[in-house]
Amino acid sequence: MAQKPSIPKGTRDFGPAETAARNYIFDTIRSVFRTYGYSQIETPAMENLSTLLGKYGEEGDKLLFRILNSGDAFANVDNTRPLTPQVCEKGLRYDLTVPFARFVVQHQNDICFPFRRYQIQPVWRADRPQKGRYREFYQCDADVIGSTSQLNELELVQIVDTVFRKFGVRVCIKINNRKVLTGLAEICGFPDKVVDITVAIDKIDKIGMEAVEEEMISKGLTPEAVKIIEPVLTLKGSAAEKIAAMRPIMGSSETGMKGLDELEELFGFIEAAGIVNEVEIDLSLARGLNYYTGAIFEVKALDFQIGSICGGGRYDNLTGIFGLPGMSGVGISFGADRIYDVLSGLGKFPAEVKSSTKILFANMGEAAYLIPVISALRSRGLACELYTDKTKLKKQFDYAERKGIPFISINGSDEVAQGIVNIKNLESGEQKSFAKDDADGILAFVS
Repeated sequence: MAQKPSIPKGTRDFGPAETAARNYIFDTIRSVFRTYGYSQIETPAMENLSTLLGKYGEEGDKLLFRILNSGDAFANVDNTRPLTPQVCEKGLRYDLTVPFARFVVQHQNDICFPFRRYQIQPVWRADRPQKGRYREFYQCDADVIGSTSQLNELELVQIVDTVFRKFGVRVCIKINNRKVLTGLAEICGFPDKVVDITVAIDKIDKIGMEAVEEEMISKGLTPEAVKIIEPVLTLKGSAAEKIAAMRPIMGSSETGMKGLDELEELFGFIEAAGIVNEVEIDLSLARGLNYYTGAIFEVKALDFQIGSICGGGRYDNLTGIFGLPGMSGVGISFGADRIYDVLSGLGKFPAEVKSSTKILFANMGEAAYLIPVISALRSRGLACELYTDKTKLKKQFDYAERKGIPFISINGSDEVAQGIVNIKNLESGEQKSFAKDDADGILAFVS
């Protein structure tokens, strides 16, 4: 009995329609990145585990896909030492930021700083698959490295605003600062628990405030410390009001006060820039990755229920672990797969995304007559198909409908005798005839 074909959980196939829709997402994001001066790079799907481990926190390390060494990986295993490091030296990349930091250090002599790069590639995480969460998914990253100016943060907010306006999706851009979270840990008396606090806070949307408080206590915080943190996470009001309310709370923490100063400066830039989408300070926003040190971002769709569709932040010394200290950077990552789900759910994909073919030339036995017509149209950039089999017209119409082809051209011996071609709009029913060499007229009709 033949084995039933399947793919690993948390992965997906994409047919022609889905691929066309995804390319629309990638092309839209890519076009915005380019208008801000970002250049594209690519890095390998796999990195050395030494590059990846320890960069994403304990939970992140557990989600790394490790790759078994080639050959007989278990041939010389020493049973007195941990097994995994002996048989796995490489892993699939978890995100695009750490490989980017490795790339910057490795190619620093060839890079002009500040270096603006974008990268659109898949990443892999050994997560539990669920709606909106996959084990293989694409990220679309933009980073600036080699500058500490918060004008870079502003540009990332502008990029997010522009991308989602092009998609026709209303979003809320949530912003916090990791220095504020570090300050929180200091003022509640547990400066050594900042990672535990941020990991717990990062789950607030998933498990709720009460469960977050229980997790912080389980990590060693006292109920009194949690009572200091809790009201900060639920502050209401404008950005200016939240910052003003936080200053007396954060007064004893120099780091926390610096974080508030940075938020104030950034929101001053944002106000001047006239961002269209909603932007707010969310003091409960933590972003679980350990390498963030300053501003952090998360983007939520307002009209579709799904997790964050974009996120990022400032990192001050990610390249230091690879031998290039003091190189500050900031970046944002668009989750293409979740954006696909949002655009699908809201019906926001343009109609022309459904098919790249604009005209189907039906086969009535006059292929030799149509070939030069089709060639002339293709040379002008118009996507055309000639139905290769001479068959019933109904079958050819069905083909056009299933592929979402908007125009059809049906030509028999009469059209050949007159030297014309007929073009019909399948949606409106409008039909028009053109001289066979009038490619420009045909192009104008179908555009």
